[in-house]
Amino acid sequence: QLRLVESGGGLVQPGGSLRLSCVASGRYYSLYDMGWYRQAPGKQRELVAVIGGSDSVNYADSVKGRFTVSADKNAIYLQMNNLKPEDTAVYYCNMNQIFWGQGTQVTVSS
Repeated sequence: QLRLVESGGGLVQPGGSLRLSCVASGRYYSLYDMGWYRQAPGKQRELVAVIGGSDSVNYADSVKGRFTVSADKNAIYLQMNNLKPEDTAVYYCNMNQIFWGQGTQVTVSS
């Protein structure tokens, strides 16, 4: 069973930065389609960024130029710069399309 543990969320002022991490542990054959999603209060969960086949990367339009996703053997990271209040949400990592982390809160507020 694959287990994902996220870290790095917190409270930051507008224009600030945060780096989220998600580490996979447990038994698995391979990791693929590693990505980040977020869910704001009262809204549906949405894609933020995903690393797909052939290391292709897709970003939500709202975060392009501000967020950067990266990954290594068993972890995925999200560098978030120039954060805005509308980025406030619970951020979840996802791997292999079916495994989810527990979520980490990101709050952007002055």
